[in-house]
Amino acid sequence: MRLLRLAAACLLATAAIAAPALASPANPQNGVDYTTLAQPQPVQAAGKKVEVIEFFMYHCPVCNGLEPGFEEWVKKQGDRIQVRRIHMPYTGPNDPEAHLYLTLEALGKLDEMHAKVFHAVHQQRIRLNKDDAIIDWVSKNGIDRATFLNAWNSFGVLTRMRQLDRVLSAYKVESVPTLVIDGRYMTSPSTVNATLKTNNPQEMFQATLQVADALVAKAAASK
Repeated sequence: MRLLRLAAACLLATAAIAAPALASPANPQNGVDYTTLAQPQPVQAAGKKVEVIEFFMYHCPVCNGLEPGFEEWVKKQGDRIQVRRIHMPYTGPNDPEAHLYLTLEALGKLDEMHAKVFHAVHQQRIRLNKDDAIIDWVSKNGIDRATFLNAWNSFGVLTRMRQLDRVLSAYKVESVPTLVIDGRYMTSPSTVNATLKTNNPQEMFQATLQVADALVAKAAASK
């Protein structure tokens, strides 16, 4: 089921024919534009900040399409939110891309490298789906090979790799990109577009972030 939903989302994101939007996410409805988790999950955000989690994958074209708008949206939210990203382990518990993300995070290199990975995969068409290819690419892009390998093989990173499937199960995530707000509300481009019904990816992404706006406000009001 997860792969079928992901495939459908990827086809939608690469559609080239624009169509007018048929619905507006300005007033998102539970069960339509977003869902509420039956079991709320603990958040890491401090104080009155609202936690926003983006579940994603580097090779996913929908994630790549959403990324620039999501980055701008995060900046506009400012101190209202605290963002986490979780890379879906597409190929299982040893997924190379998820391993790459967690290693960059452990090294404190995400600000420097996150966009570069997307660019390498989607613009330069570099296949970063094997351990050796990733380690070679990283070593050519400003990170010392030995330093990277130490983090790659570290207890902390390997432990978090083993926890990914459990995290996905707890949040009931079946496709990417998916946004979870305040450990309670879940939305995604595919969810929003079930009502919006547009073949224009940018309209779909904008609508998704508009729904996220409303959910952040809803969560903040309850704090």
